[in-house]
Amino acid sequence: MRVTARKTIKNKKIKGVFRSAVKNTKESLAAGKVAEAQTSLKAAIKAIDKAVQKKVLKKNTAARKKSRLNAAVKKVALKK
Repeated sequence: MRVTARKTIKNKKIKGVFRSAVKNTKESLAAGKVAEAQTSLKAAIKAIDKAVQKKVLKKNTAARKKSRLNAAVKKVALKK
């Protein structure tokens, strides 16, 4: 039981980091801040990769999330 609680806390922390990074990217996109979105995209990709490394996310899930985020940033960047 103690191990489960310890791992749950660790996993929640890792999930929170990557979710907030993704959220920051989406907020930048919604505001139309392309440069900020591109820098936050790098942080989001790094956070997603760390989550995969720690086995919090599966590899294909991470690839899908990164691909969709990258496509969204490119779409907004090409409009400007």
